[in-house]
Amino acid sequence: MIETFTALAEPSRLRIVELLKDGPRPVGEIGTRLRLSQPQVSKHLRVLKAARLVDVEPRANQRLYGLRGDRLRDLNKWLENYRAIWGERMEQLDDLVQELSGPFDSSQHGQPAQGPPSAQQARIARNKSTNKEVKNARRRKK
Repeated sequence: MIETFTALAEPSRLRIVELLKDGPRPVGEIGTRLRLSQPQVSKHLRVLKAARLVDVEPRANQRLYGLRGDRLRDLNKWLENYRAIWGERMEQLDDLVQELSGPFDSSQHGQPAQGPPSAQQARIARNKSTNKEVKNARRRKK
């Protein structure tokens, strides 16, 4: 999998893969479309071929390069595991953002609070109360 990511990390190679998703193309057409020289395209195609992302098919005096679906399916399968994890984390983040974007407690600024306190606001209030109790207990001991 690392060789796949390494091959796709280079922007020109990624653009070649994007171009080839519409079907096989000869080196000359790839170069023209992406404004790369023939030697540059050939170099990138060698890397993509070594990573088993493209295959070459000789046709008359041309070589057509096309994507290998099996390698891209493997990549998709590998990424699917992480999509589930990140999906859950994004939902947790959404919940946290909703919680934090609740009503603003403006009572600290001389205005009445609007709506019920959020879980974070309740924790802050509990902590303040606990801190006051600890300070009062220390004073009594003195």
